[in-house]
Amino acid sequence: MDLFEEVLRLRREGKRGVMATIVHTNGSIPSFESSRMLVREDGSILGTIGGGCVEAEVWAAAKDVLKAEAPRKMTFNLNNEASYDNGLICGGTLEVFVEPILPQPVLYIFGGGHVSIAVANASHTAGFAIGVIDDREQFANRERFPMAREIYTSYEEAFGKLQPNPSTYLLIVTRGHRDDMRVLAWAVKTDARYLGMIGSKRKVLSVYQALEHEGFAADLFDRVNAPVGLEIGALTPEEIAISITAELIAVRRGAADLAHKAVDRKHAARPAEKESKTGAKAAESVSR
Repeated sequence: MDLFEEVLRLRREGKRGVMATIVHTNGSIPSFESSRMLVREDGSILGTIGGGCVEAEVWAAAKDVLKAEAPRKMTFNLNNEASYDNGLICGGTLEVFVEPILPQPVLYIFGGGHVSIAVANASHTAGFAIGVIDDREQFANRERFPMAREIYTSYEEAFGKLQPNPSTYLLIVTRGHRDDMRVLAWAVKTDARYLGMIGSKRKVLSVYQALEHEGFAADLFDRVNAPVGLEIGALTPEEIAISITAELIAVRRGAADLAHKAVDRKHAARPAEKESKTGAKAAESVSR
């Protein structure tokens, strides 16, 4: 199996891996410069960088590289050290560049209104592939979303065809509570990396409670970012889109300690209680 063809296959399927490449050698080593080894997320290997303890250490480091989604360089001195007595006493030095192989993140936007267009433009610029789902063809089409690689005009069709994985981001921006609930009921049971829903805190809590009344476990909603976005005081569709896209980037890059707008369900006010106006609430006053 060709190593680069396997990399393409992994990315197409939304899977991750790690590529290890010998980038520098000096002296006698058990392999040659530019040798490569691919470590899949399940730990299986394709290719080789010489075997022995070097390969074993790189394989072990692959887990950390994937977790951080950041590359590293590893240097090995094979100078008759006991730790390299598994056929690697060669008297040389080699450097291995270990880098994550990551699929392009895909953002599926449920709802095709003004906020959705702004989010699609901002997120596409930030490197996300875009999918759009709306049951109205006049809202989900190529004219409104020329950047989209996928467009669905049926929620049920999308639910049947989409298979969210750890590279998938889901955003719920539909035109009403009923569709929000419908999409959220499907989304919370997927393996998507990110799940966000627009709306005021009052609306978010009412949607959660309605689904709990239908039998959904309360802890299913702990992973939902709702109200969606970082707290930047956004009001217009374009500002809201920047808030949402910033949150997507933060999740993708593992940023911490940021001011998210998502409601803390354990300390949240009941839906009937008064709520201060936020960017999320303002979002409901603009056409989605």
